[in-house]
Amino acid sequence: MAHIYIYSPSGAVRDKAAFKRGVKRLEQLGHAVELDADALSSHTRFAGDDATRLAAIHRAADSGADVALISRGGYGLTRILPGIKYKHVAKAIAKGTQFVGLSDFTAFQNALLAQTGAVTWAGPALGEDFGAEQPDDIMEACFDDMVSGQGEGAGWHFSIACAAAHAKRRPGVWAHDAVLWGGNLSVLVSLLGTPYFPLIKHGVLFLEDVGEHPYRIERMLTQLLHAGVLAQQKAVVFGQFSNYKLTAHDKGFKLQSVVDWLRSHIKTPVLTDLPFGHVPTKLCLPVGHKIDLVVEGRDALLLWAHDGH
Repeated sequence: MAHIYIYSPSGAVRDKAAFKRGVKRLEQLGHAVELDADALSSHTRFAGDDATRLAAIHRAADSGADVALISRGGYGLTRILPGIKYKHVAKAIAKGTQFVGLSDFTAFQNALLAQTGAVTWAGPALGEDFGAEQPDDIMEACFDDMVSGQGEGAGWHFSIACAAAHAKRRPGVWAHDAVLWGGNLSVLVSLLGTPYFPLIKHGVLFLEDVGEHPYRIERMLTQLLHAGVLAQQKAVVFGQFSNYKLTAHDKGFKLQSVVDWLRSHIKTPVLTDLPFGHVPTKLCLPVGHKIDLVVEGRDALLLWAHDGH
C-alpha cells in the first residue's frame, strides 16, 4: 500500500501501548511503517529537545515516504517554527510525501502554507487514532482515500439549527476556488501577527479544539474577528469542540451561544458539525488546497480537484 514515516515533532509519546497498536494497525492495513530514530525520545514534555524535533521533521522530508504521519500532538511546534526548512519540506511534498496530522500540527501546517503555499493534510495521528482500541472506520476510509489519491472531497450532515440559521441563503455553491485552511483554534490564534499566519482572503476556514470552555473559544474567535480574519472568509466551519465542562456559573452560556454570537457579527456563513477534531471520526482535509463548498439542505460538501494532492 504505502510507505508511512512516523515521527514526533511535538509532545513526547507517553502512551507506548497506543503507539505500538497504531504501528500494528497500519501494518495490518498493508502499509510499510518506518519509525524515525527519535520517535520515542523524551525531553521534559517534548519528544526530544528543539534541535531533535527539527531534525525529525527534516528526516521525514528526506524519507521519500508516501506519508509523514505524526505520532501525536501536544505542544512544541510553535517554538521551533523559525528553524524549519520550509522550501525543503515543500519540495518533499511536491515529490509525493503527504504530511498528515492535527492539533499542535496546525502550527506546522499553517506556517508551511504561509511560507510556501504547500498543501498538507489535517487528519489522524498515530496514537490517538490508529492506536485506539477500536480505530474508527470512517477515519480509516478517509485516510485510505488520501493515501491512494482517490479522494476528491468530503461531506457531512449538519444540524437543524445550522440549517435554520441559513434558511434564506440559496443552496448550491457557497464558495468557489477558495483556499481551505485552519485547524486547531488555540494553535492558529497563537500564530496571528507572525510570519507563520497565512493571509488568506475568500477562503474556507475550519476550526476545532479540545478542552476549551465555550467562553475561551469565543475569546479566541473575538481575536480573529477584531483582526479582520473572519469577515474576509467565504465560510467559517466549526469542527468538533470536545472535552470541556460547563458549570452552573454559565447560566445557559454554551457552544451554541458562541455560534449564535459569531453569526451576529459577520455576514460570512458559519457552518457546524464538521467531523474533524479530537474525536474518533475525522475526515482528511487538504490544508491549503483550493476547494468548492456546496450546500444543499442539511448537507455540505467540500470538493477539491484530483490533481495529485
